[in-house]
Amino acid sequence: MQDLAEFSIDYLKGKEVDYAEARLETVNSSGFMLNDSNPEISGFDQSTGLGIRFLVKGNMGFAAINALTKEKIKKELDKSLRLTKKAAKISEKVEFAYNRSINKKYTVKAKEEFEEEEKIKYLKELDKELKAEHKYLSLSDTLTKKYYINTDGTKIFQSMPRLNFLYFLTLIHNDNSIQRYLQFGATSGHEILKKWKLKSHIQREIEALRENLTKGVKMPSGEFDVVVAPEVTGIATHEAIGHPYEADRIMGRESAQAGESFVTESMLNTQLGSEIVTAVDDPTLEGSYGFFKYDDEGVEARENVLMNKGKINDFLHNRETAAQMKIKSNGSARASSYSVEPMVRMSNTYVKPGKQSEEELIKGIKKGVYIKNFMEWNIDDKRFQQKYVGDEAYLIENGQITKPVRSPTIEITTPKLWSSIDAVANNLQLFAGTCGKGEPMQGIPVLMGGPSMRLRKIKFN
Repeated sequence: MQDLAEFSIDYLKGKEVDYAEARLETVNSSGFMLNDSNPEISGFDQSTGLGIRFLVKGNMGFAAINALTKEKIKKELDKSLRLTKKAAKISEKVEFAYNRSINKKYTVKAKEEFEEEEKIKYLKELDKELKAEHKYLSLSDTLTKKYYINTDGTKIFQSMPRLNFLYFLTLIHNDNSIQRYLQFGATSGHEILKKWKLKSHIQREIEALRENLTKGVKMPSGEFDVVVAPEVTGIATHEAIGHPYEADRIMGRESAQAGESFVTESMLNTQLGSEIVTAVDDPTLEGSYGFFKYDDEGVEARENVLMNKGKINDFLHNRETAAQMKIKSNGSARASSYSVEPMVRMSNTYVKPGKQSEEELIKGIKKGVYIKNFMEWNIDDKRFQQKYVGDEAYLIENGQITKPVRSPTIEITTPKLWSSIDAVANNLQLFAGTCGKGEPMQGIPVLMGGPSMRLRKIKFN
């Protein structure tokens, strides 16, 4: 079907457009879920379609087509061209930053692929081992093949499998309960399940959460030093560095859809956080959930240093926002499917590790709290005011972890968060997530993480 993507570009060239690109995408997916040990949902899906964007006299048009015939493509493109020209009087002019032409093919092959019966069997065997009052388990996989072509001469084919596992637990004791969820994801086949060691991981979490539920003490009020483990570092990095550094938010493009940003273009090179904090977004980590070699605008992926030694260093760009800032795109345009436009998105966003151990961070605290993971978080539209509620957490007394503590809550601003850090550990970990953005909502695979970090003098109410 690649000839149909090429046909669409040739057809638009004949209509004298300034620029055009086409994404031909085929996705095969399956998913299985157990809810309290009962098979609840299973599904299989295959979709194929073309997403086509073009610029005509500086106005952007878009068409999504799943009836892949030349006549249907011509009909839909003619319609989209008419609508785009009609909207020209009120639409904002769009320019794409220059990008060199690329001709590449990249394939990730699954080393092990489960049959459908094996997927259900895996979930049921895992479910038997987990002792929780309520449990929800989900296992899904996708194989995505993309062919991208544009009028600049770029042609890119990518084929990648992804695996996703999610669990949600509820533990109950008397009238109290505690919950926990976590997602695992990788650009891989089912061979990654052995590496994840889900049974031992989830069993350990159940034991820790039950201890918190039955023996946990109330978080005292006052000023405490805090050590957050990699999972908490990850959500903070994703929400309070990744999202506010998306250039479309900064320029107002996303204000009606996914929010804004307290960051402005003039804040580049501003010291926002501690000098020991460096955070990056890196789609090139092979095997990662947010991995890709080329973005959905044909730009080669690379590591982007968002915060460098506490300074705002770079924003995430697509070709449109890059043109507005008169620079080149850094390969951060992604779309969840052929049917929606690419927009500025994260991939694998994390804080770079330091040299100390987590134990050294804890030993340096006289009165504090260790937050290993979280159950709840929220943040405002401008990514400035935020809250993180610990799930598994412990008091720190004289450099030692002591009692489990229930729901310690950090309420903090973004500058206060990153400037309060005085130590970064060496225990880098990355955690999978599905990042939502856009209207209609686009969920895309990402990783987020970092090492444990120590924050000084955080107030708890």
